[in-house]
Amino acid sequence: MAKRPRILIAEDEEMSRQNLKDLLEESGYEVVAVKDGKEAMDAYVTDRYDLILTDLRMPHVDGLELLSFVKEMNPDALIILITGYGTVNTAVDAMKMGAFDYITKPIREDRLKISVNRALSFHKLKEENVVLRDHLKERFDLGKLIGYSETMKKVFEKIQKVSTTDSTILIHGESGTGKELAARAIHFNSDRKEAPLVPVNCGAIPEDLLESELFGHEKGAFTGAIRTRIGRFELAQGGTIFLDEIGDMSQALQVKVLRVIQEKQYERIGGVRTFNADVRIIAATNQDLELAVAEKRFREDLFYRINVIPIYLPPLRERGLDVAILANFFLKKFSKRNKKTINRFSSDVIQALIDYPWPGNVRELENLVEMLVVMKDSGDILMEDLPEKIATRKNRIEQVYSVDFPDEGVNFNDMVIQFEKDLLLKALEKSGGVKNRAAKLLNLNRTTLVEKLKRL
Repeated sequence: MAKRPRILIAEDEEMSRQNLKDLLEESGYEVVAVKDGKEAMDAYVTDRYDLILTDLRMPHVDGLELLSFVKEMNPDALIILITGYGTVNTAVDAMKMGAFDYITKPIREDRLKISVNRALSFHKLKEENVVLRDHLKERFDLGKLIGYSETMKKVFEKIQKVSTTDSTILIHGESGTGKELAARAIHFNSDRKEAPLVPVNCGAIPEDLLESELFGHEKGAFTGAIRTRIGRFELAQGGTIFLDEIGDMSQALQVKVLRVIQEKQYERIGGVRTFNADVRIIAATNQDLELAVAEKRFREDLFYRINVIPIYLPPLRERGLDVAILANFFLKKFSKRNKKTINRFSSDVIQALIDYPWPGNVRELENLVEMLVVMKDSGDILMEDLPEKIATRKNRIEQVYSVDFPDEGVNFNDMVIQFEKDLLLKALEKSGGVKNRAAKLLNLNRTTLVEKLKRL
């Protein structure tokens, strides 16, 4: 059964709002109607709609402000303006801002239906073209990185600027924030996009095999080398090599990578032939490499060579309403993949997702939504569907900062110990479990934090 198109109506006149809702529901659409632009903004952030109909003149937030807000979040959103002040200037302003159409009051039923049908047909055609384009051409672009928060806008701007250069880039951020997606976006928007992008996870390959993986080896170079092997640098010739988790690389191998960056040359293990490396290097890490340099775990000269253009990917807990946008994106993706009709998240589920700190970042959110879709037969995702750690988190947060004094009083020492424990756990959650970062958040020495954790 095909999913019914969803329409959001923003109209401050109650009778007009109800008439529009009844008319569109009779035409087979699923309709949500709100009384002003502010409520429409809140509804759009927490749910998905195929089309928005909004009155121009409303209290609090008018139709043009709502149009601007929605277009900033989603440039492809379809909006039809309804106005009793149907001047040419208003229509021109609205169309310049990205409105699909506008209708003047009093609204004619046939005019409304034609405009709505045109907008939704356009939406369907555009979706079909996107699917066709993805089938015709395998490539990554900025569209694979989703986000409308200010922090992510800065990331997108930086990626667009650096993609056309050949500079070495260091992407840093917690695990699961999308560092490889960012690397792919940079490569496939660069002049090297026709050549390979070759990823190497330096933390997943044993140290004694990583050198061969990167540079290759000649037959007989060591026990078990029964044939010549081409390394990742050679495979990436003319393109990009992505050195993920470079902070896990041994110091001996760091020296050899440094030589590739400086001299653009390398040799296979056991070989004498020198290969030229026409390769762009993008590195990534979830570690604090400056701290690793200070602790002599990472070479200072290599750090400055790879940190020419740093790009920081913020953790999901710092991206605000992006959580809701990503959750809805994954819901649509996995509902389609599993051939299920899962409509939306309830508003309290969206709030619970926003409140949760996401130590596993976007990857954890994606895995959660996949699980929810697989376990749900149909309908909305409700609070009862969420894992207990997410569903009950809000209550636990409130308990940290509130004290209920019973008539008989409380045990002061026990309360202080519990508060200290909750505070430490919150700092560890916010830092993704990295003790150095948690200590900085609490203005403690790392050793003090470790001792407190052992004691508690």
